[in-house]
Amino acid sequence: MLAAERRDFLLARLQADGKLIAKDIATELGVAEDSIRRDLRELAAAGLCQRVYGGALPVSPAVADYASRTTVATSSKQRVAAVAITLIPPGGTVLLDGGTTALAVAEALPRDLAVTVVTHSPTVVVALLDHPTADVYLLGGRLFKHSAVTSGAAAAEAARQVNADVFLLGVTGVHPETGLTTGDADEAAMKRTLAQQAADTYVLASREKIGTASPFQVLPISGVSGIITDAPTDHPILSKLRGQGASIIPA
Repeated sequence: MLAAERRDFLLARLQADGKLIAKDIATELGVAEDSIRRDLRELAAAGLCQRVYGGALPVSPAVADYASRTTVATSSKQRVAAVAITLIPPGGTVLLDGGTTALAVAEALPRDLAVTVVTHSPTVVVALLDHPTADVYLLGGRLFKHSAVTSGAAAAEAARQVNADVFLLGVTGVHPETGLTTGDADEAAMKRTLAQQAADTYVLASREKIGTASPFQVLPISGVSGIITDAPTDHPILSKLRGQGASIIPA
């Protein structure tokens, strides 16, 4: 089997199985494990998989730039947002993450819901400008343009002054082996800080994020109160997540 054919085989197997174990694939194909690892490095460099110890996982489509993500799975994000807003107590305080699914939450907030929204997302703030009963606070800091959020020491320090009822967390990957992941280390740290300031954290997980992984872990699956997703209830990854004790909230 030529190297190009082997890489095509790896991609097809990754799509079918949801993960690759380098040792097992090498044995199956009768090639050196180093060859498979080299193939996986090349595929990862091309953005076609996420390498993990011993193999690879599907890469999240949510690592694209912000403008591109606004056109990805828009109806899926709206379904997740519709459920997410039901978890916000009237008169309560919600920490709302950045990203396109969080923006869908802001746009879905009922006009008569009295709520305090604290966010590090300028786009979320703009979406709430004409919301008559939302009291909105923007956490300042350095703008991370990829996700259109503030981050860094100033944003983290401001976040630590907040006590919220709910944190609606955006991630790029949800997988039982890697947990809740995103593509930037500083952004992951900011999300962890926000999660520490809320009584409950719920993950905004539109279906394209289920079963995928990004380089940096935000939290383990056990670190959140629930995962809101519109993925099919019989999705094999959701079954594994439930086996780990995760609460899956269908959207």
